[in-house]
This record gives sequence, C-alpha cells and structure tokens, in this order.
Amino acid sequence: MASRKSTIDQDLIRDLAALLTETDLTEIEVEQDDLRIRVARNVTVAPVHVEASAPAKPADLEVKSSPASAQPSDPAKHPGAVPSPMVGTAYLSPEPGAPPYVSIGDSVNKGQTILIVEAMKTMNQIPSPRAGKVIAILVEDAQPVEYGETLMIIE
Repeated sequence: MASRKSTIDQDLIRDLAALLTETDLTEIEVEQDDLRIRVARNVTVAPVHVEASAPAKPADLEVKSSPASAQPSDPAKHPGAVPSPMVGTAYLSPEPGAPPYVSIGDSVNKGQTILIVEAMKTMNQIPSPRAGKVIAILVEDAQPVEYGETLMIIE
C-alpha cells in the first residue's frame, strides 16, 4: 500500500486544486482505473442576486419593481424561496436552444417542472414546491449550484 501512495500524482492534485479556485467550485472528483481522487475546499459564500438570463420585457420590469414583490436582502429567507435539493449544474430549459421552463412573471402549479439540476450526469427535474407566480430567477443557465442555494422565488 505504501508504494501505491507514492504513485499518486502530486501535480494532478495541485492542478485539481487550481481548477477549483479558477471555476469557483467547492469540490471535484476524478476517477481513473482503480484510483479516485477527490479535492474539496471550504468557502464562505455570500448571497448574490443574479438577474434572469432572458432579455427583460417591460412586464418583467414592472413585476420586479412593484412594492408587493420587494425581496429581502437574503433571498434564502424569502418565504417563496425554492432551494436547490442538490449540488449540480442548473439548466433553465430542457435542452440547449429550447425555451426556458419558466420566466419571471409566469404562473406555475405545484409539481410543475421549473428547471433541471444535473448531478453526476443525471438530469433531475426540479418541481415547483407551490403554486404561484415566479418573481425572481436567481441562477443563470448552466450555472453550478450548491445544496440549499436559492434558485427561484415563487409567490
């Protein structure tokens, strides 16, 4: 076993650690033959409000600026917050070039697919936890997401 530890490529581990920093990921795992290397880092993430990637329409701007939909400074504390159930990559549409599942201002039903989170090469449809109106989409298409990160706000 001692000889196997000496064959671990230290440069590969350094490259993976640099990739974590470069891509703002918190962990990465590589498996080749019977060797598996996992590199992780702890980071403190401040909530960031990201506008929807679709072009804004006048109706969208009205929804965002109305006092009834004023958002708290921490979207995770909003009663309509939809958290990510897993770590992965968020996709707003079923396939590249397709229209998004939902847009700001859309009404959704409980259980309706609102986006996909890809984790471990599996596309996981994320259902709306409640019926209501989408007032904010806080992730961009193909954006990495963390467990518990607020994806949308539905009122």
